[in-house]
Amino acid sequence: MQIRYENRSSDFYYRDRTNGGSRLQCKPHLHYHIELVYMLEGTTLAFADSTQYCLEAGDVFVTFPNQMHYFISSGPERYILFILSPDLMPELSRCFTEQLPETALCKHADTNPRLLQMLKIAAGEEENNSPWRDTIIRGALLTFFGELLQMMALTENKAGSSHALRSVVNYCSRNFHRELSLGMLEEELHISKYYISHLFSDRLGIRFNDYVNSLRISAACRLLRHTDDSITEISEQVGFGTLRTFNRAFSKQIGMSPSLYRRTAMTDLITASVP
Repeated sequence: MQIRYENRSSDFYYRDRTNGGSRLQCKPHLHYHIELVYMLEGTTLAFADSTQYCLEAGDVFVTFPNQMHYFISSGPERYILFILSPDLMPELSRCFTEQLPETALCKHADTNPRLLQMLKIAAGEEENNSPWRDTIIRGALLTFFGELLQMMALTENKAGSSHALRSVVNYCSRNFHRELSLGMLEEELHISKYYISHLFSDRLGIRFNDYVNSLRISAACRLLRHTDDSITEISEQVGFGTLRTFNRAFSKQIGMSPSLYRRTAMTDLITASVP
């Protein structure tokens, strides 16, 4: 099965299909973000890793970072979909990176009305220009996951398990700021470096080095938006050996230089804070 690696440029995305619209349908993929669906009406087949679930009204389906997933729509649906960076909730970092739900499906989640309430608060703030927007969204998401995770059983996700692909991408997600090589992963995870290279090229359709750079650039974007650190400092923090290499990789992925990206982000923030 071909699995697409999806590099998302934003930390927070939602799609509200409470009044119908596009179906819940996509090909197998994975990404660094958490993906969750709150089903309001209809039925859809949802897949997490190799397990198939029947997602029905009142259920919540959630996949953790770097967990392969996809959907096959079986008819009209109404749903709310969120795709979130785990970095929005550092309090839950260990949970998202070192554990997995025993099942990706939380049946009858609608028995807890606070879940839908928190998602609606987070979604409603997306279009708000208030300077408190990000704080409110983060608070709503923390409350949502605090409630949801109590309803789900979690297990440790150990490197070197049968889920080799997720073990590799999780290790990279936690260590991208360090020097990374296929040989290093082979030593740390006890998985052949040739097999790891095969996983990236054949299953994800991306070269190992390009994947690591995508993680570093995503982290750099967050630092450029939310800190005053210099571009040189950020380059070092996210794992690039030289500033030149960082600038080249950043421009290739984002389409502009780091300095222009920072100026654009600051202009958007100032505009949003003006009544």
